[in-house]
Amino acid sequence: MTSAEFFSLPPSLAAFASFFPADVPPWAWLKQIGAALAAADFSGGQALPPGIHVEGPVFVHPTAQLPSYATLIGPIWIGPETKLLPGCYLRGNVIVGARCTVGHNAEIKNSLLMDGVQIPHRPYVGDSILGNGAHLGAGAVLSNLRLDQQTITVRLPTGTFDTGLRKFGAILGDKAEVGCNAVLQPGTLLGPRALVMPTMAFGGYLPPALIARVRGQVSTFPRRD
Repeated sequence: MTSAEFFSLPPSLAAFASFFPADVPPWAWLKQIGAALAAADFSGGQALPPGIHVEGPVFVHPTAQLPSYATLIGPIWIGPETKLLPGCYLRGNVIVGARCTVGHNAEIKNSLLMDGVQIPHRPYVGDSILGNGAHLGAGAVLSNLRLDQQTITVRLPTGTFDTGLRKFGAILGDKAEVGCNAVLQPGTLLGPRALVMPTMAFGGYLPPALIARVRGQVSTFPRRD
């Protein structure tokens, strides 16, 4: 299973392309976020208003929209025409592409968001990668730590694999969606256009264009839109 099966890095993030090859497992990208930011150019960003608390290196594209208050703990890189809403909390190793919405009270750490990602209402995104056009409903949680704090495995049709990562949230393919107040368990993989219905606790692998829902037990059916 390779990253190319889930998403492709958009032109807005071309400067980071050497750190995110298409032929490796998508969770391998998580280890590269910090390295990509360590090599990034943080010059040329816009001045940040006084209500935004900043620590460490932070780049915000001149066309991005900023709230009156937020907390940004670098390294952080925010792309063009992205909108940050009041109270968002980005805390280290975060890359956000173009035309995204990062919602009020959103908490994000060690994550990569590609173009057009919409997470507008109170999400938690930890150690995750969200493909182009991915969407999280209000209160969605991408959980990144097992209760026993052991390394995280991924369950695929070909078997179960130990990622070697102690913290790993979710991989969302292009245009994947997660409904309101749903929780994705550590190591969850959603293929492109896959959808998890609201209020679910879902883990494992959901293939492209399928919907997961609860009717007594977890079931899946094709997404037709």
